[in-house]
Amino acid sequence: MNRAENLRDDVSLRSIEQSLPLALLKARETAMSQFRPMLREHGLTEQQWRVIRVLAAFPRIDASEIVRRSYLLAPSLTRILHYLETEKLISREVDKSDLRRAYFDLTAKGQRLYRRVAPDSERIYQHISHTFGNEKLEKLYALLAEFSALGDNFDALP
Repeated sequence: MNRAENLRDDVSLRSIEQSLPLALLKARETAMSQFRPMLREHGLTEQQWRVIRVLAAFPRIDASEIVRRSYLLAPSLTRILHYLETEKLISREVDKSDLRRAYFDLTAKGQRLYRRVAPDSERIYQHISHTFGNEKLEKLYALLAEFSALGDNFDALP
């Protein structure tokens, strides 16, 4: 009996194919494999594009709100914001009543970049929808939203 068989006998655990976190990561990788080449052509990382998309949708928001909406960790966001600001794609405005807080927005250059990338991104969404099926994609969005809405509302473990 090999080590893996011993471990399986010792611990009752669903198969790795039924691991929800791994299945979600695999689905994310499948989706992102469609977007990464396009983003590279525009000189952007996935994370930079996420921040730009958030700022396009929610102008003049603070870093904590960007973290919440982009699902980036604060240290990563700090580096990304610094880079985007250095590239003059975003602006920073310090809150006069709380100097620790700043609001971010796309600059005119950032808005132009967004307008260049958005149609390419949308073409990829259309391709995914056509390939996977619009109905199935809409159902997937709904299921993911329903699952995500559970958030902290999962019952506590016994």
